[in-house]
Amino acid sequence: MSTDPRFLDAACYHAAPGFMQHLEGELPAPYRRDGDLLTVMGPARAAYWTRNVWIRPFTLEFDSISDAARALRGMQRNWAPYPTRLARRTTLIAEALPPLSGKPRSFPFDAPSAPMGAFTLLDERTMLASAACSSPWPNGEFAFVEDKEGPPSRAYRKLWEALVMAGSRPSPGQRCLDAGASPGGWTWALAGLGAEVVAVDRAPLDDSVAKLPGVTFLKHNAFTLKPGDIGPVDWLFSDVICYPPALFDWVTMWIESGMARNFICTVKMQGKEWDRPTVEHFASIRGSRILHLWHNKHELTWMLVPAMEG
Repeated sequence: MSTDPRFLDAACYHAAPGFMQHLEGELPAPYRRDGDLLTVMGPARAAYWTRNVWIRPFTLEFDSISDAARALRGMQRNWAPYPTRLARRTTLIAEALPPLSGKPRSFPFDAPSAPMGAFTLLDERTMLASAACSSPWPNGEFAFVEDKEGPPSRAYRKLWEALVMAGSRPSPGQRCLDAGASPGGWTWALAGLGAEVVAVDRAPLDDSVAKLPGVTFLKHNAFTLKPGDIGPVDWLFSDVICYPPALFDWVTMWIESGMARNFICTVKMQGKEWDRPTVEHFASIRGSRILHLWHNKHELTWMLVPAMEG
């Protein structure tokens, strides 16, 4: 039996956990479903409620576990199994491949540059796989070494993830605006990088965060402040709970002012649905990116970081 891959004119979309319904609304009817993986004919298209996209999928027929593993190793090192059926057989193939580290990572660090593939079994002798995937993490999943004492909330994890995915982060002395800062998870993370942080919220910061070097707290509704009220910033961050159009209008004002260079904002959805038109508005901003992070909930993260264009 040949172990040559047969490439498909398709892409496979691995749904973000709990958001299959949102992903189904973004895509045409799938050619097939394998667990939370939707295979859709045609080239890869923009889809936001994913943990990972298999960009160039193929099927592979094989005679044995060793044949399957040998074929994958011949393409590249890193392959993440996604068992949708035949879990034991999938695991045996994964065990015959170079191991993937599942250990939590200590921030800060750079995203891996080596490609991360993914595979699943369609039957005992047929594999669906892709060497090219949108996420550098196995099935889009990874964890940080958490700080359980310093930050007042766990929201800092999605900021850390956004900075890793952006490929850039604030440097010591750079000026940051943290809108919707209370209780201070993002401000804590930014201060830990040595940045100067203007934290804005109508609710106070946790005392331990407010006392950190370089942190200035302003009790105010961030959206009623003009860029001139704050002054130039190197980074603008927002984790404000608000309707997405209000965030878009505020971000647009800052972009047009030219007073902020880098942006990372959480687009929080209201209710059970999601605001697709506003998400598309964010996505249309030149040089930006919007995606569902592993640490996001019913929200997406929008980033405009010039380093991403490099």
